[in-house]
Amino acid sequence: MKFLDHTIEFPDVSSATEEGIVAIGGDLSSQRLLAAYQRGIFPWFDEEEPIIWWSPDPRFVLFPKKLKVSKSMKQVLRNTDFKVTINADFESVIEACSQIKRDGQQGTWITQHMKAAYINLYRLGYAKSVEVWLHNELVGGLYGVDLDNGVFCGESMFSRVSNASKAGFISFVQNTNYQLIDCQVYTNHLESLGAEEISRKEFLNYLD
Repeated sequence: MKFLDHTIEFPDVSSATEEGIVAIGGDLSSQRLLAAYQRGIFPWFDEEEPIIWWSPDPRFVLFPKKLKVSKSMKQVLRNTDFKVTINADFESVIEACSQIKRDGQQGTWITQHMKAAYINLYRLGYAKSVEVWLHNELVGGLYGVDLDNGVFCGESMFSRVSNASKAGFISFVQNTNYQLIDCQVYTNHLESLGAEEISRKEFLNYLD
């Protein structure tokens, strides 16, 4: 297990633990975050923990051509007045993601430090948000890191009304030109939309 210092370097992901932990420590500077994502590594840790860097194997991803939209979801998209935007309110999206209560999770991993780091990435042009509006109210959305190589690394999403985050995700996938959406780790929610597991080695090939 490598403990990071002030230098911007990571060990090879092949050295990750069985759970996918690559390294511990360091900081959340934009330079280090970009270096991590370009190597298939992302930070994920609780507020009381040090920064933990992950590269799981297998990796959970969505190939846009394999996106699944159920009949019921197609009806929702037709009959609900959702309006979807990109980068209209990044800060509100990440704040909402940090406040959503999730099953089996106490508190949030999106700390103030984490929010500041990704807001800075957004200002530098390396992060994106998707907003879902209903009658001019922000009701859902997601954010992530854009590596400018055809890969979008999704970080978190939220819904305040039923199906809002799904609507935003579907619209984003259908109206952008990414080769791959990185979903990081398995969720039932994203599997229902067509996400699947691939090997870490295959995922890294897309980053190259």
